[in-house]
Amino acid sequence: MQKILVIGLGKVGSLVGTLLSKKFNVTGVDKTQPAVALPFPVLAGDITNPDFLDQMLSGFDAVVSCMPYNLNLPIARKACQNGIHYFDLTEDVATTAAIREMAKESRSVLAPQCGLAPGFIGIVGMDLAKRFTKLRDIELRVGALPRYPNGLMGYSFTWSPAGVVNEYINDAEVIHNGVRKMVPSLEGVEMINIEGQEFEAFITSGGLGTMCETLEGKLDTLNYKTIRYPGHCSLMRFMLYELCLKDKRELIEQILTEAKPPVQQDVVYVYAVVEGWKENRLEREEFYKAYHPIDIDGQHWRAISWTTAASIASVVEMVADGVLPDKGFIRQEDILLADFLKTQNGAFFN
Repeated sequence: MQKILVIGLGKVGSLVGTLLSKKFNVTGVDKTQPAVALPFPVLAGDITNPDFLDQMLSGFDAVVSCMPYNLNLPIARKACQNGIHYFDLTEDVATTAAIREMAKESRSVLAPQCGLAPGFIGIVGMDLAKRFTKLRDIELRVGALPRYPNGLMGYSFTWSPAGVVNEYINDAEVIHNGVRKMVPSLEGVEMINIEGQEFEAFITSGGLGTMCETLEGKLDTLNYKTIRYPGHCSLMRFMLYELCLKDKRELIEQILTEAKPPVQQDVVYVYAVVEGWKENRLEREEFYKAYHPIDIDGQHWRAISWTTAASIASVVEMVADGVLPDKGFIRQEDILLADFLKTQNGAFFN
């Protein structure tokens, strides 16, 4: 695997291409030219045009989609038809289910959900889970937040508003009392204290990827919650349900983007807790990291941008190096944390 096409050159996509270009022959494509010069060739075009997408994929070994969740499926379908490895960042459950069905007959790798959540958090959670003889609970938490919040919402849209709204509206899969089920997002609010600062966490859709299916029948509780500053969840419930904006996604995305534009100083919290038995002893294992902005090749990158970009770039590396299978569907929880951290891009997380 040498020639990689990166589709979508926003903040995350630009960095994905930059990171991969250190090891692969990368070409980028977007409707508009990226805001900054990139160390790989960039082509302009609209990938929603099937003929243009066919033309673009020709000659590539792999495609990485950094597009909004609702534009991924046609790219995945074309990649599968042409035997091209496919990677994306989607949190959308329906998109992943469709890609997984394609993968049953695929000649190439189909690997959706390669971001932070789903993605890295599932890799971390399973690494903790493997230390136990028998599992009881797995609780996974991720928050991408402004480091210096202001306003009642305490938030900034440092990544796709469409993705945020999607995971707030769609139901979430969990295991509760040993039963795999769907529950509403924006429910199950809990308080978390991280290094003396109080946060809230609540159910959102998609963060577990395929983990509920993988671990069904093996534990009592499995859930994923998004971390926010206190009060955020009730405000989102008010906007989506009391103001009835859940059916006007484009409008609410516009409102939220204009009200809470991206900040330069953000922080990503990754927190995982696993409880269970080691032989006959009930024990608890935890993982916690706070990731901050870093400079890569002299350019400032937000925490949410580099953690997301490095996550998917690491999975691409592992497929290219033969650490992961070379065809079929890849579940994030099947990726070993040690292998992830050994990659050129996974090393950012150390």
